Amino acid sequence: MIANRTMESNVRSYNRAFGSTFDRAAGAEMFDETGGRHLDFLAGCGSLNYGHNHPVLKAALMDYVARDGLCMSLDLNSTARSAFLERFERIVLAPRGLDYLVQFPGPTGANCVEAAIKLARKATGRSNVIGFTNGFHGCSLGALSLTGSSHHRAGSAALLQQVSRMPYEGYLGSGLDTADYIDRLLDDPSSGIDAPAAFVVELVQGEGGLQAASAGWVGRLQEIARKHGALLIVDDIQAGCGRTGTFFSFEPLGIIPDMICLAKAVSGYGLPMSLLLLKPELDCWKPGEHNGTFRGNSHAFVTAAAALEHFWGDPEFAQTLADRCAAMQRHCGQLADNFGLRVKGRGMMMGLEFTDYGMAAAVQADCVRRGLIIERCGPHDEVLKFLPPLTLAPEQLDEGFAIVRQALTAVLGDRECTAQPRVPEFQPA
Repeated sequence: MIANRTMESNVRSYNRAFGSTFDRAAGAEMFDETGGRHLDFLAGCGSLNYGHNHPVLKAALMDYVARDGLCMSLDLNSTARSAFLERFERIVLAPRGLDYLVQFPGPTGANCVEAAIKLARKATGRSNVIGFTNGFHGCSLGALSLTGSSHHRAGSAALLQQVSRMPYEGYLGSGLDTADYIDRLLDDPSSGIDAPAAFVVELVQGEGGLQAASAGWVGRLQEIARKHGALLIVDDIQAGCGRTGTFFSFEPLGIIPDMICLAKAVSGYGLPMSLLLLKPELDCWKPGEHNGTFRGNSHAFVTAAAALEHFWGDPEFAQTLADRCAAMQRHCGQLADNFGLRVKGRGMMMGLEFTDYGMAAAVQADCVRRGLIIERCGPHDEVLKFLPPLTLAPEQLDEGFAIVRQALTAVLGDRECTAQPRVPEFQPA
């Protein structure tokens, strides 16, 4: 539509790569204004883990709206809020033996990160926060200070201070253990690194190239945080809510973070919502110290509660998700073998890394022309990123990867299988 180009700011991004004007969607399929069908391997950048307009979630929301259920509630007590909290405790926290308080920040991932940073500084009395190379945590000022991307950081004229950047696992090559490097710097009173209030880390770097941390490295990071009196904050905004195969990305890694940031898929329906989970002993907030008008999105509470009950309350969902994850890895491994690429990521959050950055862009563009909604990530946008709904049918997963294969063949040509699958090395704790 011409209005999108003439009325909107230059800051718009996704509609530049995907030129269609979309009208409706269901499951893993989107339909444009001409009726054209597109298979969705982006899923609202991970906010639609259960697909578009899932019928169970839609019915719960429509029933709530039809009975004039409370919409705008600030942080007043409400039946929708109570129902969500009850299910989150019963279905998510209690079965995993987790003891967290729930804070509802403003309904974005970035605001959740802001709350975590503020609380860490308040609880520890320290100001320095450690982020990691290729990390992405949002574009508001505090979250942006932790974000590594120079493209996003350039959007702020303000100084992005009180953050120390450390190398993520593997950033300096396989010969250097970055956890030991971090520990050495913090041990040295002359390293120039102030004692940190917290480490903020993604266990799969969603925008930074799908680097997936190993159990060994993450375990060492938790040890280092405890040794130096810092908190460990896991940003699970994109990697959480089942995206890596378990509800939380840290579950197979053997750690218990001090705080967890959740957003994107937590509402289940693409509605704005975020949660900060914090250990009870860290709750030193004064009433209203971090608030926001829209922190009580009742419609999101309704769909989030329905998603927890329908999916995570069903024992069969975990096995279905595991099967999807295995199929995703199998597809990625085959394509990596055939076309000389490298597999990145974990679970249903995987990608293919190109050494020729231009080829990655060309393959994405060809996929889009063939009706596949797909994105790239990484410091040079060199990773073709697969982020489909967790609930897509097996034949839809096969269809999507068939399109990727066609695009790879069109851009790179036919190649013979010459190596073992280049799959990411992931070892649970």
